[in-house]
Amino acid sequence: MLKTYAYAARFEPTEKPGGFTVTFDDVPEAITEGDDMAEARAMAADALGVALLTYLELGRPLPDAVTEGETITPEPETAAKIAVIETFKASGLSGRELARRLGKDEKEVRRVLDPNHATKLPVLSSALSAMGKRLVVGLEAAE
Repeated sequence: MLKTYAYAARFEPTEKPGGFTVTFDDVPEAITEGDDMAEARAMAADALGVALLTYLELGRPLPDAVTEGETITPEPETAAKIAVIETFKASGLSGRELARRLGKDEKEVRRVLDPNHATKLPVLSSALSAMGKRLVVGLEAAE
């Protein structure tokens, strides 16, 4: 099963002409706006990613996504980070075991699992692979 971390977004015009406020019914903490539609979509991807990482940091499960209508996904690095953290929590592995599988120091693995620490995509992909998952990159038309 392919997991995309895509959530339906609601775009509402702001008082400023051309601007939009973006909200997510499934992730009420993710609220943002942009001066135009392109900026609103970019800001929404960022807000969604931050909110989902915060859920994981607080030990909360990610909300089920309703993907009817226009959807937004976090940026690829953020989505991969979410996938690593969520997969690790579900795996039952210890940080020490994941470090062994990756051939890395435990301190390095703690940073990979830290929602607030930026991690490069190849490292995230390796971590997923070490836990029996495969990172898949997709492409779709920009709105």
